Amino acid sequence: MESVGRESVRARRTRLLRLARERGRLETSVASRLMQVSVETLRRDLRVLENAGQIRRSHGVFVPTEIGRHENPMSVREVNDADQKQRIAQVAASLIGEATTLYLDEGVIPRFMVRHLPVDRVLTVVTASLPTAMALVEATAHDVVVVGGAVRRKTLATLGGIGTGPTAGLFVDLAIMGTNGVSVEHGLTTPDPEVARVKEAAMWASRRRILICEHLKFGVVSFARFAELADIGHIVTGAELPRSMARRFEAAGPTVLRV
Repeated sequence: MESVGRESVRARRTRLLRLARERGRLETSVASRLMQVSVETLRRDLRVLENAGQIRRSHGVFVPTEIGRHENPMSVREVNDADQKQRIAQVAASLIGEATTLYLDEGVIPRFMVRHLPVDRVLTVVTASLPTAMALVEATAHDVVVVGGAVRRKTLATLGGIGTGPTAGLFVDLAIMGTNGVSVEHGLTTPDPEVARVKEAAMWASRRRILICEHLKFGVVSFARFAELADIGHIVTGAELPRSMARRFEAAGPTVLRV
């Protein structure tokens, strides 16, 4: 009976990890309901998975450290950690400095940055994100260049690249980059190889690079790599990231700002 019990626990934890990888992110209370186990039992399972390096937990939420090709839709991203994303956006905008040409990556945080952009000069902002482009046109006097290509329905971003088509040969002072995962060992990763190519081109075409991402992205590895940590000057993330982890990432090159 003891052997059967151990097998049952192992199977439950395997199913829990699979569910986390399918969804990309789960609240403990939601997972408890989906798994039909008590919160106490679920927390024990999560501790085991976390100690094995398979998930990361923070404030009642957990994410798998390997997320493959999963991406949440924009409607979900906008509400997840919204306060943290707003803080990151505001501080990242303060790092623009004297830049006059800027690349804003796809994602929620770059769009949140629009309201914090400098107003003392007209910037030229290049982006692959249609929502960010619309926010720029509606709320600012900045010049906007949209990278062409096919539109991804999940993120409303284009696939083409700053270094291809009508944007070939463009260079910017600063690139504000997002990511699905960032790790010391594997750098910056994203689920879609085509997206990785766009991001890689934007990195190559910029003089400075800033990474903006929530604390739960740290230690996570996705499917396609587009940059190394050494390529990044600053990382802006939430104060929810433990100081010990921030120091570990700083040892690899970038300055980490917890806001």
